Amino acid sequence: MYPVLFEIFGIKVYTYGLMVALGALVAYWLLLKLAKREGVNPNHVENTLMLALLLGIVGGRISYVVEHPEQVAGFKDILAIWNGGMTFFGGFIGGVVGVLFGIFKYRMPVWKSGDMAVVALSIAHAVGRLGCTSAGCCYGRPFPADGASAPGVYLSDRFPFFYLVFPPGAVAPPYMPLYPTQLMEFLGLILIFALLLLAYRKKPFDGFVFSLYMFLYGTLRFSLEFFRGVTPPLPVVGITWNQVIALIMIVLSVFLSLKLFKEAKREKVA
Repeated sequence: MYPVLFEIFGIKVYTYGLMVALGALVAYWLLLKLAKREGVNPNHVENTLMLALLLGIVGGRISYVVEHPEQVAGFKDILAIWNGGMTFFGGFIGGVVGVLFGIFKYRMPVWKSGDMAVVALSIAHAVGRLGCTSAGCCYGRPFPADGASAPGVYLSDRFPFFYLVFPPGAVAPPYMPLYPTQLMEFLGLILIFALLLLAYRKKPFDGFVFSLYMFLYGTLRFSLEFFRGVTPPLPVVGITWNQVIALIMIVLSVFLSLKLFKEAKREKVA
């Protein structure tokens, strides 16, 4: 709700950028702890994380600009990430490319690395959604509330039982009650993070946590798209391209978990 957190000597500190940085720091700390537990070289993990973050930011921003060309008036607007504006799936693809590069460069275990990565990603993504809330990007559809209100968070007797009203200067339309899709995703990601941590401690095989993340986040994102107001549905199919990707994630997670389960079972027998 506060795009600019504070200003010092004319320099604006944007809440969105601060939250993205905070999410990256949390992911960094958690990955190092998991790497020590798994016996993976922390230096290799650090280098891979830096590359994944860089490519994730680039991929997330490029996909956002492609999806929202109306928000780009010039080259500076393409770079203005501090104002908010990245798509998760674009960032996810960029991050995966970075992780794969690090895995093969340093010969790290593929599925152990994948399990570690999604645990860290889920909490970093959750913190990043608080940044989205501050900037007003990824906003929801109009919420059925009576009249416009002053900027803030308001309770309601309708699902999800609260809504947001943004001030002028945010990406979202000002003074309009909107579904709180950013905070809904934040809460969903916190739940996913908790479930992944539980699964990580008792995972039956490497790659299980990665598969579970794809299933859980795919389900969350598919559901949330019905409340989001930034991506129109595709012609004919009636769902957004984000929902198409989410469905692909869900289907792939099932096939991947079955494949890895069978491989783990064969290794035990052997």
